[in-house]
Amino acid sequence: MRVSILTREYPPYIYGGAGVHVGQLVEHLKPRCELVDVQCMGEPRPGATAHPETFPDGANAALRVMGTDVAMAAAVPEVDVVHSHTWYANLAGLLAGKMGNVPHVVTSHSLEPHRPWKAEQLQGGYRVSSWAEKTAFLDATAVIAVSDGMRHDVLASYTDLDPDKVFVVRNGIDTNDFYPDDDTAKLTQLGIDLKRPLVVFVGRITRQKGLVHLVRAAQHFDESTQLLLLAGAPDTPEIEQEFTEAFSALKAARSSVTWVVDMVPRVDLRRILTHATVFACPSIYEPLGIVNLEAMACQTAVVASDVGGIPEVVVDGVTGRLVHYDPDQADDPAVVRQFEQEFAEAVNSLTRDPATAAAYGKAGRQRCIDEFSWDTIADQTIKVYRQAIETFSPR
Repeated sequence: MRVSILTREYPPYIYGGAGVHVGQLVEHLKPRCELVDVQCMGEPRPGATAHPETFPDGANAALRVMGTDVAMAAAVPEVDVVHSHTWYANLAGLLAGKMGNVPHVVTSHSLEPHRPWKAEQLQGGYRVSSWAEKTAFLDATAVIAVSDGMRHDVLASYTDLDPDKVFVVRNGIDTNDFYPDDDTAKLTQLGIDLKRPLVVFVGRITRQKGLVHLVRAAQHFDESTQLLLLAGAPDTPEIEQEFTEAFSALKAARSSVTWVVDMVPRVDLRRILTHATVFACPSIYEPLGIVNLEAMACQTAVVASDVGGIPEVVVDGVTGRLVHYDPDQADDPAVVRQFEQEFAEAVNSLTRDPATAAAYGKAGRQRCIDEFSWDTIADQTIKVYRQAIETFSPR
């Protein structure tokens, strides 16, 4: 089988879960396919054909992506199936499928209808991104959802989509890459006290990740608890300012708070996660949450919101704690404050009980090994490709 993967992100230039997913999927597809072509956006890099996001110069970001999609589609070689990831590459996949008269498979890592805050970042481009995603999904031969929750959301968002075309293939984790690592040099460099509880967050500064909620919740953490935020790449200056103000208020009230803006190397991330008492994931929208798998693989307990696919990863009372978040009441300040308070209480329950936190961590790593291997995910993806090829009707 010959396949072309179309994506915005590809290692080593990645900033989110979709990039992690694509990087791992490609490596595990290679032994199973005659050809795995990769078309990506941005800087040149090994193993992929990269296309700069410069056309048309000076235009809205969404329009520049559309221009890059055309270049990507034109560069796809002769293949049996094209597979696009995120709205950034969905149009490229649709065009490449039409040009090559081959099936187009889409993986849904997120859904534009569930991310209305992206309008802050893209302005009118949000309508363009939403159109590109919807058009690609409805035209695709097969759609892969990264969780059962995501499959439900896909079908609820695009009611004209045939349910028989929507498959669940979850994200995975390489437990040979993320594992308990005893090296403490990076934590010492960051000024972390290894004798005190540590809560860690990893993610972008975006409304989706709920970082502001975590910073507010941290006002209620026990005094001995340290908070380390590995957070960068803000969506907009307004979101960055909102977070910065919340962080400054927290910093004024607590001394043991550290914010690292630059992305840390994976080896350092592994070591930081290993020594966290709790990994915090306060997302208000999360199709699955690879960051939770990374923490669990490092044998760390997770406290997370119960949105999207997170409950399919974090098992409440087994690998961590889940805190209820109601997206339908996100505009009610009292409800939001209650979520933040309950999140803090869940964190405190584990920082006060290191034995339970350690037990959750061990169970989490075993769950990663048993349920989320990339070999399994690659096999399931190949199965979707084969079915797409069998059911494809040239148009």
